[in-house]
Amino acid sequence: MDILQIVIVIGVLVLIAKPLGNVLYHVFSNEPNRTDHVFGWLERPIYALIGLKQRGGMSWKRYALSFVVTNLMLVAIGYILLRMQSGLPLNPNDIGSMEPTLAFNTIISFMTNTNLQHYSGETGLTYFAQMAVITMMMFTSAASGFSVAAAFVRGVTSKGKTIGNFFEDFVKAHTRVFLPLATIVALVLVALQVPQTLDPTLSLTTLQGATQQIAIGPVASLESIKHLGTNGGGFFGVNSAHPFENPNPLTNVIQILSMWALPASLPFMYGRFANNRKQGWVIFATMMALFLVFLTVAYTAEKSGNPLLNDVGIDASQGSMEGKEVRFGIAQSALFTTVTTAATTGSVNNMHDTLTPLGGLVPLAEMMLNVVFGGKGVGLINMLMYAILAVFICGLMVGRTPEFLGRKIEPHEMKLIAIAILAHPFIILVPTAAAFVTELGMGSLSNSGFHGITQALYEYASSAANNGSGFEGLADNTPFWNITTGLVMFVGRYISIIAMLAVAGSLTRKQWVPETIGTFRTDNALFVFLLIGTVILIGALTFLPVIVLGPIAEHLTIR
Repeated sequence: MDILQIVIVIGVLVLIAKPLGNVLYHVFSNEPNRTDHVFGWLERPIYALIGLKQRGGMSWKRYALSFVVTNLMLVAIGYILLRMQSGLPLNPNDIGSMEPTLAFNTIISFMTNTNLQHYSGETGLTYFAQMAVITMMMFTSAASGFSVAAAFVRGVTSKGKTIGNFFEDFVKAHTRVFLPLATIVALVLVALQVPQTLDPTLSLTTLQGATQQIAIGPVASLESIKHLGTNGGGFFGVNSAHPFENPNPLTNVIQILSMWALPASLPFMYGRFANNRKQGWVIFATMMALFLVFLTVAYTAEKSGNPLLNDVGIDASQGSMEGKEVRFGIAQSALFTTVTTAATTGSVNNMHDTLTPLGGLVPLAEMMLNVVFGGKGVGLINMLMYAILAVFICGLMVGRTPEFLGRKIEPHEMKLIAIAILAHPFIILVPTAAAFVTELGMGSLSNSGFHGITQALYEYASSAANNGSGFEGLADNTPFWNITTGLVMFVGRYISIIAMLAVAGSLTRKQWVPETIGTFRTDNALFVFLLIGTVILIGALTFLPVIVLGPIAEHLTIR
């Protein structure tokens, strides 16, 4: 039964990914199509309002500048609102304003599409802040990532001299993708008993006569974009393990598909842009192969349970249910865990801190690789980065100038790709090491030994990958963790995006090289294996030593 549940969800994902990729191609191709007639009436006044009369293409530098400046303006507005939330409307529960370092961490977190939460949503934010800051950021950060992905794909595949217009992409991502889909998903969730109200916290009397406070609020609207935008920040502190956010197995499946469908569709959008649909299937197959390996490890580890329980006479035949909701069980918990870190969403329906060591290794490794589907655009961009690297390595091996989709790959592009590849482990490993040489970091760990290493490592891996999930055994709401993870989230988002936009800009300036008999093909099964090998090799070289010190060492101690 467990396997059947998983197979059905994956089957539905495969069925919808390709058609959705075709829709995204029509949204971002800037060619006349039926979506213009459906959404043009809404977009024209928006373009007029922001002064976008001529939607001409931008250079990569102008595109990157527009992206960064727009994000910074939203960060400034959001920070002010969080600091002033106690005096703003829609605060029936009298929640105070955020402390400065927590507000800094929160606003960086949501603008970078990370949604790392060092606060508990139902007690740390007013209804106004949940809607005007958190939900707004969930839309804009996802739209920003989608826009950059579309621009990068244009740069890699197009014979033109531009990567598109950021503001046009940004508006279309909202009007044609996220707003329609989020509305539909929110209505479905409301129908399945997820709350959507502005009423204050309920005060109820229990059967024993005690008073209990039940937090409610505009939950369904936040949940929809939380998953569609691969955001992950929950309305409640326990995220999608809360029965109001995720009441039953059906809502669990809807949330899994919501956070997985758009990242899985992007390879097919790329195939349409490349005018070679096999290219899209190669990227999708590579991502899915890695995903299935990780899912198998997570499910097997959690189903096997903790052998130490058997040693003390406790039956662990039902698997490791610690930290999991009975209504989901092992299968839907393991699937949710694997999907949420594969798609860099960060929402959780179980406590990752209570996963078995190998089960906890899965989300950690997926965030370190950051290419297994990935979040809004980031996964596709990173996988194409590895594809260009694989082509470059193969070209060096045979003594031929490497080419990718008709463009020569030269030292300039490889230097930019090296910056993007090296920045990711650097901003994970260096802060993790710093956390262990100061009491400011060590004092927040709830576990010593190998599990404590994993706690700190997971926090920075989640921040660097713009994922946002946590082991949650970490007391992270301190100035040290708020500031360091905030800086990691910022660098993890913008350094790699700017570097890859520079690669896209460089490729648009190159002359098209016709394909010959000596051209290395990137649309066949052989390239899938080469791409998987490149990803695993780079990942192992950078992260294997610290993985051995954390979850692997912990696993060996309980055998």
